[in-house]
Amino acid sequence: MPHSYILFSVILMFDIIIDAFQKALELIFSGDSELFATASRSVYAAGMGTLLACLWSIPIAVLLGLYSFRGKWLIKSLFNAMLGVPTVALGLILVMLLSKSGPAGFLHLLYTINGIVVGQAILVTPIIVSYTSSALSATDVQLRDLAKTLGASHLQTNVAILREAMWATVLSLISAFNRGFGELGIALMVGGNIAYVTRVLTTSISLEAAKGDYAFAVALAIILISMVIGITVIVNLVERLRE
Repeated sequence: MPHSYILFSVILMFDIIIDAFQKALELIFSGDSELFATASRSVYAAGMGTLLACLWSIPIAVLLGLYSFRGKWLIKSLFNAMLGVPTVALGLILVMLLSKSGPAGFLHLLYTINGIVVGQAILVTPIIVSYTSSALSATDVQLRDLAKTLGASHLQTNVAILREAMWATVLSLISAFNRGFGELGIALMVGGNIAYVTRVLTTSISLEAAKGDYAFAVALAIILISMVIGITVIVNLVERLRE
């Protein structure tokens, strides 16, 4: 009797999974408007967040990668440590800062898509800074002596190093985008998961799974995973062709 019950449960579970995947594919290929609107908000939040982070991350990375100064190791250590910061903790801090009673409440960013953009920009900053500065440091060792031998100025040497490390910088931006694209804590806490306004792929998957609408949740998950894998594969192909 227990064996029959276990077998029945396994068969039922597989039926539920197969049915969810079938309905999910139907939603995707039918071009469900809510599904793709949610995906577009995710792309916007992650893309704009990455671009916004570049405004301060790249200059900081150049400073850490090409120049020596007191306390440099400490700053690099802090950015490396921040790579693993829990997104819910960062989301909590942002909620307190952006709330009406918070110091940044006047910006009115809480429960908006641009609030998510700001949160994701802060989240991906350590990725861009750490990866890019490490690439610049490695390139610096190889090129600086050669440039001096050839009579290049300090500025010309730095420009050559930046050019050589350009691809590593692009890879750091792709990693930052993927991190923001698949992030849940900040999007949920800062955005509030408001339908048609701040609901993105990750928050919608969480909500639909809790509601028991597995078909819609699976459809969202397929789009999320496909985009992350697709971007990674394209970048790897470009890198292979480049080499």
